[in-house]
Amino acid sequence: MSIFSLMDAQLAWGDAALLDHAAMSLEAGERVGLIGRNGTGKSSLLQVIAKKEKLDAGELRMQDGLRAVYVEQEPALPAAPTFRESLIARGGLDAIADDREKWTAYARLDEYLEKLSLPGDADPQKASGGEKKRAALALALSLKPDLLLLDEPTNHLDVETILTLESILTGEFKNSRSLMVITHDRAFLDDTVTRIIELDRGVLRSYPGNFAAYEARKEEELAAEALERARFDKFHAQEEVWIRKGIEARRTRNEGRVKRLEELRRQRAARRERIGSINLTIDAGEKSGKVVAEVTDLTKAFGNRTIVKGLNFKLMRGDKLGLLGHNGAGKSTLIKLLLGKLAPDSGTVKLGSNLQIAYFDQLREQLDDTKTVAETISPGSDWVEVAGERKHIMSYLADFLFSPQRANVPVGNLSGGERNRLLLARLFALPANLLVLDEPTNDLDIDSLELLEETLENYKGTIILVSHDRRFLDDVVTQVLAPVNWPAPDGRWMEFIGGYEDWVQQRPAVEMPAKPSEKVKAPAERPVKNAPPQRIRMSFKETKELEELPAKIEALETEQSDLMTAMCAADYFKTDVAKQKADKERSDALPALIEAAYARWEELTAKSEAAAQKKTV
Repeated sequence: MSIFSLMDAQLAWGDAALLDHAAMSLEAGERVGLIGRNGTGKSSLLQVIAKKEKLDAGELRMQDGLRAVYVEQEPALPAAPTFRESLIARGGLDAIADDREKWTAYARLDEYLEKLSLPGDADPQKASGGEKKRAALALALSLKPDLLLLDEPTNHLDVETILTLESILTGEFKNSRSLMVITHDRAFLDDTVTRIIELDRGVLRSYPGNFAAYEARKEEELAAEALERARFDKFHAQEEVWIRKGIEARRTRNEGRVKRLEELRRQRAARRERIGSINLTIDAGEKSGKVVAEVTDLTKAFGNRTIVKGLNFKLMRGDKLGLLGHNGAGKSTLIKLLLGKLAPDSGTVKLGSNLQIAYFDQLREQLDDTKTVAETISPGSDWVEVAGERKHIMSYLADFLFSPQRANVPVGNLSGGERNRLLLARLFALPANLLVLDEPTNDLDIDSLELLEETLENYKGTIILVSHDRRFLDDVVTQVLAPVNWPAPDGRWMEFIGGYEDWVQQRPAVEMPAKPSEKVKAPAERPVKNAPPQRIRMSFKETKELEELPAKIEALETEQSDLMTAMCAADYFKTDVAKQKADKERSDALPALIEAAYARWEELTAKSEAAAQKKTV
């Protein structure tokens, strides 16, 4: 049964159509992920459903008595001495008429505040963005809504809190309650939703399953769309050539063909062209020294709180290091220690030679809201040089989806996504062989996020990355530095090879919120339809092993050939008996080793191809 339906919905912002005769409905118990490019109207659609914004035309029908609760991207908390009092003032709890139910709701609020690791008696006026988000989520969950509307709920949350939220949404909240969520966190979508709705140029399209299933289906659709458009354009071009033939051809042309060409022209003009993509290029500058940073017995504390204790590790040229840890674990402090911007209490950090450093968080602090986008990128010049190529500032900004009109807009008027794209544009305009990126994925849409991933994967320099996006970490980093005691760090950090999933497998045993796929469900609760497919992914170790296997197989085969040649030589009988025995044993072992290496290569190749094609099992 549908709890709401959207019919022939129209909504525009200026000349841009956010909803163009769009339609959708949501069933009780469905968990839907709403995705689309930044600026396409996702937040506006959520606000329409929350009845905080009205359609220009069309109809929204909602089930009688439906209780919907909306959590915006940047929650505003009323002034109050404590989080608890602020959330009560925010609304919803005091509207409960029955006193017993009201006090039960207050108890639920305290319960969710505790689950999301937020003290109810803390001062909300001193809260960070992540703390405000957790507070608003705790209130929304305590209201037990029929429909929960979440706009970027994972922004500013650490991995531990994201996993806790996933557990709540797919566990106790599940039942008959419905969810509609906007997020760029693909792992979150894979673990929580049962359907993806894509908002693309004013049209809503529905895809059953999680994000991995959407990716597979979308690739097929885009390939079919590209083929169909190519056929259309070829036919249209042929008809345009025909209509432009000489006078004899025009005398004999039939009117039906002329009318068909006119219709083709109308279809071509009305065709929805896909929105452009960011074009990312990083200038890696000159090569740094082989050792980028060498850390020896590094220790830093603030009062009684130890951030780093006795840390030892080397960062080598080409390494891509991910820093993991909950909010407040000391990741930003560790970056400042590594870059020499903060003095340690003891120990040393020795930076390598010829370093050119670009620090994403530092650039964020330097943004001047009164300057225009163009002035921010290239003050006093119409040109910028990137990777040895001189580009006009308008052309460079177009690579980051800024139109000529937006290039002259003050930075203070930009959206969150535009500010992030501007930061990336400024960062990548600087030659740098060491990129330090502190949460670069916030406010980026999924398409831009994947392009950033690909760019960083191909970057030849060294990267230090802070991110709570698990899939982003898996796709970019080659090693992880994380607290030994998670989530209660004592200053000890440990290095792990690979990305987030590799760290999960290697880390010491800790109490972490279970992922939905790790929970044991009773048979009655096991889903029958639309079970979310699990994505196939290559770990860092597997990727590295696959890269090395061809050379390993070739070396084994060469060894086998050389050994056979040596053993067949006329004077081999003169060889030491012990050597002959060792050669015989090695010769007998090599065929099995080669066969096993080939089998492993075939296994990993198949898995790599499946992962590349984004198929699901």
